[in-house]
Amino acid sequence: MTDSRLVAEGDQVRRRRQCAACGERFTTYETAELVMPRVIKSDGSREPFDEAKLRAGMLRALEKRPVSAESIEAAVERIRQTLRARGDREIQACDIGKEVMQALKRLDQVAYIRFASVYRRFQDIDEFRAEIDRLAQEPSFQPDSPGEGR
Repeated sequence: MTDSRLVAEGDQVRRRRQCAACGERFTTYETAELVMPRVIKSDGSREPFDEAKLRAGMLRALEKRPVSAESIEAAVERIRQTLRARGDREIQACDIGKEVMQALKRLDQVAYIRFASVYRRFQDIDEFRAEIDRLAQEPSFQPDSPGEGR
């Protein structure tokens, strides 16, 4: 190797190399392969982390809500970073669900309630009401006007 430096974005390393056999020079770009933890499902089975599945669940809850695609992608990326930063080889599916609920709570309270109703398996209107009351009592709860801050 004759030269090594970070590429402008900082997520790649550019290396100038020289072939030991013929002396020809060439450039390589190296990126770290960041492995996501495996997901332990509620039935005990394990499967690879699936970002598309994470995004689809969030999009289902956010359907017809005034939240930008950029905000959704940023939330998906934050969840991925949080899971990766834990450093665990495996993670419980319920822990991913909790991360999604926190992200949705920050993005859109209606989407949060939609997701929570499925995730927590609400059985009747009283469970919806109790969750809405809990959400309304949180100090960080600030109902936005539709589309505001998104």
